[in-house]
Amino acid sequence: MGHPETMIDVPVGPDTVWAVLEDGWLYPLWVVGATHMRDVDDAWPAVGSRLHHSVGPWPLQLGDDTEVLDVDPGRMLTLRARAWPFGTARVVLTLEATEVGCRVRMAEEADQGLGWLVPSMLQAPFVEARNAEALSRLADIATQRG
Repeated sequence: MGHPETMIDVPVGPDTVWAVLEDGWLYPLWVVGATHMRDVDDAWPAVGSRLHHSVGPWPLQLGDDTEVLDVDPGRMLTLRARAWPFGTARVVLTLEATEVGCRVRMAEEADQGLGWLVPSMLQAPFVEARNAEALSRLADIATQRG
């Protein structure tokens, strides 16, 4: 991936964090920029399944979707997040058990559209800050559920 991984340690196990990831209806609660969930494919998070959501502030929201590219249940989820006309990004989330809970890593790389044209060194600070906030939100949800 083009950007360094962002990571967070969560004081609950991987199964608890995975339960948040596999509940597609929770996506806008932890993904920065996702604002409204319209539908979740029944097969979520199987490969090829999608979340149908809006991104951006109202009334400028864009309807788009996020697709599962690869999955290792309880351990890894690879997504293609779309926000046209801006482009798409490949996002990889990995979960690793630790002595006190779970380490969650997130890496993202623009792979199509306008975002792909922006050099990585210019994207990196924004992407890393957004992903750190997303992981913080994910950790809060998982911790409260745990």
